[in-house]
Amino acid sequence: MATVQEVPDEPGQPPSLTAISLAETSKENKAKEQVITPFDVSGGVDEHGKAVAIDYNKLIDKFGSQRIDQTILDRFEKVTGHRAHRLMRRGIVFSHRDLDIILDKYEKGIPFFLYTGRGPSSDSMHVGHSIPFEFTKYLQDVFNVPLIIMLTDDEKFLHSPKLSLKECKQFALQNALDIIAIGFDPNKTFIFTDTDFIYGGDGVAFSQNILEMGKKTTNNQIKGTFGFNDTNNILEFAFPATQSATSFATSFPFIFGSDPKKTVRIPCLIPCAIDQDPYFRQCRDIAPRLGLLKPSLIHTVFLPSLRGSESKMSASDPDSTIYLSDTDNQIKKKIGKAFSGGQDTREMHEKLGGRTAVDVPFQYLTFFLENDDRLEEIKQAYEKGEMQSGEMKIAATKELQAYVAAFRERRKHVTPEVRGEFMRPRQLVFRGMPSVKDQMKTLEERKATLQRELDRANEEISRLQRNGEMH
Repeated sequence: MATVQEVPDEPGQPPSLTAISLAETSKENKAKEQVITPFDVSGGVDEHGKAVAIDYNKLIDKFGSQRIDQTILDRFEKVTGHRAHRLMRRGIVFSHRDLDIILDKYEKGIPFFLYTGRGPSSDSMHVGHSIPFEFTKYLQDVFNVPLIIMLTDDEKFLHSPKLSLKECKQFALQNALDIIAIGFDPNKTFIFTDTDFIYGGDGVAFSQNILEMGKKTTNNQIKGTFGFNDTNNILEFAFPATQSATSFATSFPFIFGSDPKKTVRIPCLIPCAIDQDPYFRQCRDIAPRLGLLKPSLIHTVFLPSLRGSESKMSASDPDSTIYLSDTDNQIKKKIGKAFSGGQDTREMHEKLGGRTAVDVPFQYLTFFLENDDRLEEIKQAYEKGEMQSGEMKIAATKELQAYVAAFRERRKHVTPEVRGEFMRPRQLVFRGMPSVKDQMKTLEERKATLQRELDRANEEISRLQRNGEMH
């Protein structure tokens, strides 16, 4: 059985991605470019061989996304009537693709849906995983829209040599319990695992969109976007079409209705970490050729590892990670060992002050402390040398303990039965949902499909019974 320690949070990136396209090393120095892909995240190395933090401004330029600036924050607050989430106010939600289009449609009363997901690689999520989900819950509450959460157990199996399919499926079911505990509205949220939904009886329309996307995607496009080469298995090349299919309302007739003329016009907003952007760049390129809408995206930065801001928190390194299942004492010990931006001695710290830009406990406060004024007070005191590193770690410890304790309390009430309801294909409740007549039509179509399956099963049972009587 694979353990948390054995299984990487994100699978090893393809050889060509490391050796050729994303980590070119100069012969004159030790510099190495940062690597941000769905398979690996690291901040790179400078000319002196020193690891450097992830440069998100470079990512915006490289990926061609748009910065979330004060203008779009003001527009967001005006259109929604809600204060921007702390992650937006602090630049943690920092980049987007066509968020302005979503705001235009919302302002006109045009419905849309949210889509996010998780690649289950361990049986417990960590606080870095919870950040995009917490922000997604905020968006669901503010916009009052349906949400689809995709658990890509098939992707984890394909990319991770050490994981069995059985383990990936079990991780997905365990992660679903954690995700539900974030607080999503059960009337507006559908969660599915790829292996159950797509390859089961309810993913027919979804599978058709996979076929359409796959037919328009070439191997050269996948190689160019992801750095794959001939050592990657054939289903790794195919998976981007699967992840793209969730972006389209036509994949879910039991939620949005079975009239493609209507569902094809329903847009999608995807909150995700920036490393997932390559999947949707590919999707956005192909969607218009199929007569489908490009999905909009809104990107978050990574919660840094406890070891420093050069990489993200990873489930494969327990000492760099705070799990949502950690006890108060475990959280205290881990933050006590976190990378500090304080000076070497008390005297130097009081003279020079602390470096909040690299101080991991302060970075965690930036993610989790709600009060902007209190955060600024802590920042000023630390940078002036009035607050010591130990005091900073105490402040971060208290905040993380409270965050995880609140999660643990909610998690107690999430039973397998509750999970089953979230994962049951059904009509969600939202503005612009299909009429009762349309819902009945969709249900009759599903009923007919199931009846055909039942008839075939009954025929096979009868055949076996007849053969048994003959023998």
